[in-house]
Amino acid sequence: MGFFTAARQGRKDDAELGQGLWRRAHDRFHRGLDRYHQVLEGVEDDQLYAELVDIANELAGLLERVREICVEAQRRSPSDGLDIPGPLAGVHRSLSKAGNSLATTAEAAAMLRLAVGPVPVGAASVRRRAESVFEQVADAERRLAEDAAGR
Repeated sequence: MGFFTAARQGRKDDAELGQGLWRRAHDRFHRGLDRYHQVLEGVEDDQLYAELVDIANELAGLLERVREICVEAQRRSPSDGLDIPGPLAGVHRSLSKAGNSLATTAEAAAMLRLAVGPVPVGAASVRRRAESVFEQVADAERRLAEDAAGR
């Protein structure tokens, strides 16, 4: 991404996500996804690499959903600090868990990358951790929808 493109994206993020809680949740998820992709660069086993890339593609599909959640949460409860708005505390909690789970998914992939010899179960451990990321993002969406219905 070029300098001007990054600057434009930063201004767009400021406008849509603010500078507070929701921006941090989005950026943390984005960093976790970047870290997972960095781990892929060192995988030498072709079969394992293919499995990990499939998981990476599925996780990358979540980024737009996370952004939509954060944009909507910022619209409903603008945040320029770290105070968690009461009605959307569950949304924030689910996004936080998703970011943590994504980090552990990247860590599991890194451990496989460092494994000596063939990995008998392939990327099963990474897949299990990735499933929790999907569940937590879906939970954040559900909680956001429940909040909208309750208004």
